[in-house]
Amino acid sequence: MDADSKPFTFYTNPMSRGQIARWALHEAGVDYRQVILDYGTTMKAADYLAINPMGKVPAVVHHLASGDRIITECAAICAYLADTCADAALAPLPGERADYYRMLFFAAGPIESAVTNRSMGFETPGDKAMMAGYGSYEQAVDVLDQLLARGAYVCGERFTMADVYVGSQVLWGVQFGSLPERASFRAYADRLQGRAAYQAAKAIDNALMPPMPAG
Repeated sequence: MDADSKPFTFYTNPMSRGQIARWALHEAGVDYRQVILDYGTTMKAADYLAINPMGKVPAVVHHLASGDRIITECAAICAYLADTCADAALAPLPGERADYYRMLFFAAGPIESAVTNRSMGFETPGDKAMMAGYGSYEQAVDVLDQLLARGAYVCGERFTMADVYVGSQVLWGVQFGSLPERASFRAYADRLQGRAAYQAAKAIDNALMPPMPAG
């Protein structure tokens, strides 16, 4: 998989968490080459497994003079782009780091686990809650609600890259009902959907979606 002159190569599928990484790339304002992979075929091909042995998307390769850097996992991609693309001012300021990292990893750990398990029909037994990293779905959602009610964005009134990852979890939850209806979730989602980078990235993925079968 040879890179062209663009500094980043982005491996994705429009029907995947690659939508999060694409939004992050657009917020960072970087130029990238996209490679669309198919589930079960090109995602499992040897040349892609050399990039991500998990055989899943997204993955981002940063082409540098010192060698390629491979980044997988959406939260890591978001954090890497924020740290690398300083001109975009998406990394946390010193006084924002606690909220930034707390929320980034809270969304990547307890929230995603709680929502995924709930969607698969798994409920944490009350006497086993301490064994789960999120306690219970209800507890994780209530904490997310409390944290998002504190300000317009993760770090108060300033948008950062943490909002791309946390916001993607909330946008998905609001759209598909995997999160309950809460005023803080709805207001946060509305703010994020108004961002030009979100709209540009979403338009690309929507255009790449396979056509719906005729009804």
